[in-house]
Amino acid sequence: MRIAVLGTGTVGHALAGKLVELGHEVTMGSREAGNPKGTDWAAAAGPNASSGSFAQAAAMAEVVINATPGTVSLAALSEAGADNLNGKVLLDVSNPLDHSSGFPPALSVCNTDSIAETIQRTFPQARVVKSLNTMNAAVMVDPQRLAGGEHDVFLGGNDPDAKAVVVELLRSFGWRPERIRDLGGLDTARGMEMWLPLWLRIYMQQQGKPFNISIVSED
Repeated sequence: MRIAVLGTGTVGHALAGKLVELGHEVTMGSREAGNPKGTDWAAAAGPNASSGSFAQAAAMAEVVINATPGTVSLAALSEAGADNLNGKVLLDVSNPLDHSSGFPPALSVCNTDSIAETIQRTFPQARVVKSLNTMNAAVMVDPQRLAGGEHDVFLGGNDPDAKAVVVELLRSFGWRPERIRDLGGLDTARGMEMWLPLWLRIYMQQQGKPFNISIVSED
């Protein structure tokens, strides 16, 4: 597929690199075309990789991945342009982490709303799916590095066909079908995003070692 990855940080690089490895045509988007983080990545990633502005990346894509920080996601997607998002699967991996008061960050939206739902309201013709925001970038694209892949990834969204596209991407990353847990509608993004305060505390205890959630239940 033709996929836009919006964001040039650690998450954007991890996702874009994996997608190119899998044979997709990937454009890394940033605020300005010519951003060295994007152009350097594209030069190293091979012929299926390119870079451009948010709008250029979204315009060429069949699937758009929002890998920008949640506090700037609406601005980034506005720069991408509503017309370039209409009808497309928009995989939101962002988290609404507000660092303005220091570390650990607070959530800029929670409880009765989520950044994913805010994105859906702002761009009603996009087909927003929330996933992959509950782990670090290395685990997103290589679940086998932990416990042989026996741990969980979640997703939520209002469009079943859009969720099916995301499930196929997750499976191509190596996620086991039984470990891909569809939680329901896009309102389930609230819980996924509110996991982050606890995730950050565990991350501090882990001293940066990758980890993830594994659900264990009675038979």
